[in-house]
Amino acid sequence: MTITFLRHELKAFWRSKNTGKSIAIRILMSLMILYLLAIVAYVGFNLDKILGSKLLKGDVVVSFSGIILLYFLADLFFRLLLQELPTLRVQPYLQLPIKRNLLVRYLAFTALLSVFNLWPFILFGPFIIKIIATDLGGLVALGFIVSLVGLTVFNNYLALYIKRKANLNGWIFLVAAAVTILIGLSDFLWHLISIRNFSYLFFGNLVKYPVLAIAPLLIGALMYYLNFSYLKDNLYLEELGSRRATKYKSSTDYPLLSRFGSVGDLAANEFKLIFRNKRSRSAFIMGLFIMFYGLIFYTNKEMNTEGYKVFVSMFMTGIFIINYGQFMFSWQASHFDGLLVSKVSFVDFLKAKYLMFTIISTFFLLLTTPYAYFGWKTLLIEIIMYLWNIGVNTTLVLFFANRNYKRIDLSRGAAFNWEGVGGNQWILSIPLLIAPFVIYGPFALFHKTDIGLALLAIIGLVFIFTRNFWIKKLEADFQTKRYTIAEGFRTK
Repeated sequence: MTITFLRHELKAFWRSKNTGKSIAIRILMSLMILYLLAIVAYVGFNLDKILGSKLLKGDVVVSFSGIILLYFLADLFFRLLLQELPTLRVQPYLQLPIKRNLLVRYLAFTALLSVFNLWPFILFGPFIIKIIATDLGGLVALGFIVSLVGLTVFNNYLALYIKRKANLNGWIFLVAAAVTILIGLSDFLWHLISIRNFSYLFFGNLVKYPVLAIAPLLIGALMYYLNFSYLKDNLYLEELGSRRATKYKSSTDYPLLSRFGSVGDLAANEFKLIFRNKRSRSAFIMGLFIMFYGLIFYTNKEMNTEGYKVFVSMFMTGIFIINYGQFMFSWQASHFDGLLVSKVSFVDFLKAKYLMFTIISTFFLLLTTPYAYFGWKTLLIEIIMYLWNIGVNTTLVLFFANRNYKRIDLSRGAAFNWEGVGGNQWILSIPLLIAPFVIYGPFALFHKTDIGLALLAIIGLVFIFTRNFWIKKLEADFQTKRYTIAEGFRTK
């Protein structure tokens, strides 16, 4: 039956309207993956020399045993960001006399066909064969390989399990990614724990007792079983929907938004779109990573100037507006025709966008407040650029949205996905990045930076208080371009 499923998937691929484009993308991605695998293979064949260098003095087997869990922690993090969920259009098969176990086993099998599952063996395999098998014997080498298999299977199905749960609640993904980052920081930055010591504790004893390799294999099998059971229980869409309606309330149903009426409902739907889809969610995650920009600039004496602080503060509090807003209204491309004929007021639609950007930018501003450590002036600049972002940049983003005709398919992944990218995005980035410096720059040249900052704050506040005026202008502009936008979104 697996062969039948594979044959059907191949037919669906070759009969697709975008076959030519898909082949070109797959060829490009394959070349990039082969290049990365070649680099990993080179590191793997020279791993004994790297571990024996001055940076890692001591027995190379000890050093090797200490880095294995570090690798799998990083592997889990990148799987959460980049690994795709295996898919199968199960609806047609549910009407046929096919057991659910067969469908679930196929999904579980295709989940193993990931390039992430090759990396640990290409990276660690040469070292195990060259050093461990030669010095410690074939049985110990076999124990290491079996352990790698178990940990690889565990990471593979754990990442998929988290992603499937995140489809119901986007916060699960954010919590899982945050926990992974915090574990890494607890080792390398805060020194609260030592992952290397845990790694050596297990793999150091594995050298003496190869039978311990059964433990990673068991946790891998357990993770496979949990993933299999979850898929089997939620295979039917109607079962999944009824369970969510009765037993689970999505955290994206924000009670605080109810006070805004229909605008709040539209904003809540926007948050659901962001957290339940891979590409839109990646825009939010990138914003969290940009929060560390301050550590790069503020700790560098050459870059710790007001001009750089204006640039960094604009990015940290407004990166989501720039990154997510450049594809406005493409996120709604699949149901844009429905929005045109619905009773939803476009004024409310725009107000919901403003509300969503304000909430997320406020969240990012709160995350940047610890940078007050570098001086209260730093925090003041962050607040000024926050006002600029929710006032001026939000309006600019929505203005250019009326000139964006490229659709985005939310069912596709975020990695190596350039769908929706066009010249409009490059044009949009120019005023967003340059506009504040056009105002601030002349005052900085004459050492009147306080006046420049005050002017940025005033302009941001003016745009915020005149928001209804700009919304009317944007609505009038949209009415002249709505059919052109809709026609562009229909092109696949």
